[in-house]
Amino acid sequence: MNEYCTEEEQMGHKRIEGRFRNSRGFTLIELLVVMVILGMLAALVGPQIFGKVGKGKQSAARTQIEMLGQALDSYRLDVGKYPSTSEGLNALVANSGAQGWDGPYLKKAVPNDPWGKPYQYQSPGSHGDYDLLSYGLDGAAGGEGENKDVNSWE
Repeated sequence: MNEYCTEEEQMGHKRIEGRFRNSRGFTLIELLVVMVILGMLAALVGPQIFGKVGKGKQSAARTQIEMLGQALDSYRLDVGKYPSTSEGLNALVANSGAQGWDGPYLKKAVPNDPWGKPYQYQSPGSHGDYDLLSYGLDGAAGGEGENKDVNSWE
């Protein structure tokens, strides 16, 4: 200490030095243990969360297909027929010259499926008046899980 300090000041310096000496940060080992625990939690919880994302997209595709089906039914009531394959789903938003068209039948543009691909539309369809489907994540017919097709006739 300093020879010019009083005894009380020197005692105060010792208390302050002791406080700083005892309050140290986390050690590297403590930080590594916390990181390992967080990594284990992410490894256990992550796959369960990502599995639900796929199911959510399948559900969203079903909901959008139902919404598009209702718009197609409204179109048919006004025009007397479903839009042809060549007219496509855009006939729900813009009049392609159909007599009796009282649209638009959708508030916004025709949406893509939850995977960012356009819905497949065919009229007349092989399963009814029209076929409306999404090929799922892989964009190809068939598949399991998130790759499974979502369609209007099931």
